[in-house]
Amino acid sequence: MQVNPIGKVAIVTGASRGLGRNTAISLAERGTDVIATYHSNRAEADSLVAAIEALGRKAVALRLDAGDIASFESFSGQVQGALRDVWGRDCFDYLVNNAGAHHPAPFGQITEEDFDRLCNLHFKGVLFLTQNLLPLIADGGRIVNLSTGLTRFVSPGSSAYGSMKGAVEVLTRYMAKELAPRGITVNVVAPGAIETDFFGGAVRDNSELNRAVAENTALGRTGIPDDIGPMIASLLSDANRWVTAQRIEVSGGMYL
Repeated sequence: MQVNPIGKVAIVTGASRGLGRNTAISLAERGTDVIATYHSNRAEADSLVAAIEALGRKAVALRLDAGDIASFESFSGQVQGALRDVWGRDCFDYLVNNAGAHHPAPFGQITEEDFDRLCNLHFKGVLFLTQNLLPLIADGGRIVNLSTGLTRFVSPGSSAYGSMKGAVEVLTRYMAKELAPRGITVNVVAPGAIETDFFGGAVRDNSELNRAVAENTALGRTGIPDDIGPMIASLLSDANRWVTAQRIEVSGGMYL
């Protein structure tokens, strides 16, 4: 197991459940402390903090609406305060832009309200949150943005969501180029279908959908959070310091 040096701190957005939670715990298992954001469920966030502390690492939970761009300056101030008060430092090392939601709709039924919500959360939010946090990211740090297999293969009802994630994939390359002078790497991870409560838990709870995904995946099953979190933690480790501007799909070979 790759263990990060003592003193590394990561911010993981949308960390109270699903892939974000698994990523946060995977980082803690490798020796990284975590600032975890949550949207509304404080109990789940507190449970995550307790789980990370049980691993011997430090953790703080901060509320963040990752689609509310106007709140990012205030959030950055909270991060700065947490870094000072808990870690006695003025910067953090890793940023995982994981927070997200899906509002599926056929192309002909997409509303402007839903489009704007998805854009604010998945594209504008990633851009401007990272921009706000840039002064606090250590030189030589690492950023991972989350995308989706739906930028490569098509599932009707996901045109707006997939398009936003496609924009994030392009943004990732620009970020990697422009932040390279500071030694900051930027990559994008694109999971396939995962058994979480995302999309109403459909992949996990709908046996017909679960079977269809498994039949169209080279490794013969749907993904689980444990397939993704450790991979992201590994990507953030020093072993992958020479990887930047890459889209890495983690789908078990879905729809090859």
